[in-house]
Amino acid sequence: MKLDAQQRCAILTHPTGWIASGFGSGLSPVAPGTAGSAVALIPWFALRELPLPMFAAVLVVAFALGVWASNIVIAKLHVEDPGVIVWDEFVGQWIALAPLLWFTRAWPWIIAGFVLFRLFDIWKPWPVSWADRTIKGGLGVMLDDVLAGLYAAMVLASVASFS
Repeated sequence: MKLDAQQRCAILTHPTGWIASGFGSGLSPVAPGTAGSAVALIPWFALRELPLPMFAAVLVVAFALGVWASNIVIAKLHVEDPGVIVWDEFVGQWIALAPLLWFTRAWPWIIAGFVLFRLFDIWKPWPVSWADRTIKGGLGVMLDDVLAGLYAAMVLASVASFS
């Protein structure tokens, strides 16, 4: 979905628009989901230093924040799951990289987690596809990426545990 100047203004003049768009990364004219996932790596480098209970709490708060912000942007744009919303990619990417809290933090593993998340987010195996089609509003926007992140995390953890 290409945004016109009025829609971009509606998003960027409210804090929920900045959150939902991943601090503007969702406004990328090419592959906004991938751009959002890449920008999500920046805060992840700080988040990975948190103790596990605090990391989990941040994920829960970020998910709730994403549902709230996505609902507002959806209402402003009158479009279900517009591509400009990439906060779901932030949360999904952080979930995908969670196994690296226990395993190595080397760059090849971070790249593998990034690629795995993008793969599952685009491919949408069941129940990711079910959530994407069935659940509407901010919850639906967020839920399919959480599930894609869980798939990516399982694969990443499985491979990392054998290395």
